[in-house]
Amino acid sequence: QVQLVESGGGLVQAGDSLKLSCAAIGFSFYSYSMAWFRQAPGKERDFVAGIGWIAEQTTYSDSVKGRFTISRDNAKNTLYLQMNALKPDDTAVYYCAQGIKYGLASLLSEDVAAWGQGTQVTISS
Repeated sequence: QVQLVESGGGLVQAGDSLKLSCAAIGFSFYSYSMAWFRQAPGKERDFVAGIGWIAEQTTYSDSVKGRFTISRDNAKNTLYLQMNALKPDDTAVYYCAQGIKYGLASLLSEDVAAWGQGTQVTISS
């Protein structure tokens, strides 16, 4: 059974940094593309960053490019999202997503195979 367990969320001030982690269980993590999405109150769930099964392939939404970094450690079956220079607009529930086997970095929500439970990130101004 596939499980994705996020951690690392919290309440920080604008300009601070946070690092999210996602522990992947129950599938061959190394062979899947992975991604982070986020959902703010009253808004749709949006793509934030993706990483291909080949880790050098990454892609980001325009709103986080240059501030966030997605990475993966296949030995630990763990996905990460390093978030720097956080802004109040980054406030949302962040979700880890299992993508496509041997997939590229970009991932549409309708192609997500499994979701984590989400972790709250709140940025105060």
